[in-house]
Amino acid sequence: MNIQQQIANIKESLPSHVRLVAVSKTKPATAIQEAYDGGHRCFGENKVQELVEKQEILPKDIEWHFIGHLQTNKVKYMAAFVDTIHAVDSLKLLKEINKQAKKHNRTIRCLLQFHIATESSKFGMDKDEAQALLSHPDLATLHHVDIVGVMGMATFTNENIYGYVRRLRDSCRRRQHYGTHRQYYFWAQVVSV
Repeated sequence: MNIQQQIANIKESLPSHVRLVAVSKTKPATAIQEAYDGGHRCFGENKVQELVEKQEILPKDIEWHFIGHLQTNKVKYMAAFVDTIHAVDSLKLLKEINKQAKKHNRTIRCLLQFHIATESSKFGMDKDEAQALLSHPDLATLHHVDIVGVMGMATFTNENIYGYVRRLRDSCRRRQHYGTHRQYYFWAQVVSV
């Protein structure tokens, strides 16, 4: 089964409100082009250098998502084109995304990353850290980022991790700075590794 058929089969199995981000990390640009030729436009990468290299040679209407841990000094390399950053784990990173997006006169969508895994090697905030970020007065000055949801990365588990992430999302939703120019669209994402 080719890439186009695989993506079509996955999309058919998803509810209509779910959007597929095809994780293209470590895959060659030719494989992404094949998926693109089949109509898919949304791809996720976890390494900034690989993302930049692929963005330079692939069609410009691809919606790129950054799905890995992101260091503040790497934001500038993708700020001109990245649509969504899935792993914002600090106010410092959010401020840098805003700063770099402003240079390109654009807004970058962001997901707050929660630490829900049992292993210490995973990144993310706990609930109190996220609420402190969402309550911070500087958040209202960040006009070039939109916090659109939450994500968490967990090991395979029998626990109801999806319910936990939904509760985190709902808690964040209640803490938003209403009355600003932003519109908030929240979703929950859990990646099992």
